[in-house]
Amino acid sequence: MASKSGEKWKSKVWFNVYPPKLLGESAIGEIPANDEKGVMGRLIKVSMSWITHKPEHSFMLVGLRVKSVSGNSANTELDYIEQTYSYIHSLIRRHSSAIYTVDSLTDKSGRNFVLKLLAVTSGKIRTPKKTAIRKSLGDFTKEFSSSHTVEEFLNAMLDNSFQSEAIRRVTNIAHVSKLELKRIEL
Repeated sequence: MASKSGEKWKSKVWFNVYPPKLLGESAIGEIPANDEKGVMGRLIKVSMSWITHKPEHSFMLVGLRVKSVSGNSANTELDYIEQTYSYIHSLIRRHSSAIYTVDSLTDKSGRNFVLKLLAVTSGKIRTPKKTAIRKSLGDFTKEFSSSHTVEEFLNAMLDNSFQSEAIRRVTNIAHVSKLELKRIEL
């Protein structure tokens, strides 16, 4: 029985996995499969710091879906980016409030995506202020996404320019100490 499973494993071919051009062009790993059909549509989950080589991205996970295979190289497209559970929940402390938002957005080229954010305030706030912050963040994200492509939007999220502008917009409601990307689904 062991020889049959060993023979199956030896017959597999290793495919190099490449991220989308937005994230870089060097191979991020290898995956085994019997043939090209076995690779198509696979979802590969890696740390963002593995791709960008930046330690500040170590709590981000990226889901890459294989979209095409040529030879021994598998090209992927971005499926989602999310923060790790442990990092998200380390942000919320006692005597602070957490505000979660979920927005279905469309970029300027008509591509749909879902954005989930977490805003953390420096002190406890009441429900009407949470609702106002949620509405203000939703309006800002819709305005921002309609004037940018998904790639530009992701770059703004990764270099924190989106977060700093969004925090500036809600400062008059309550002091938001942290605004983090919880998950973005493409």
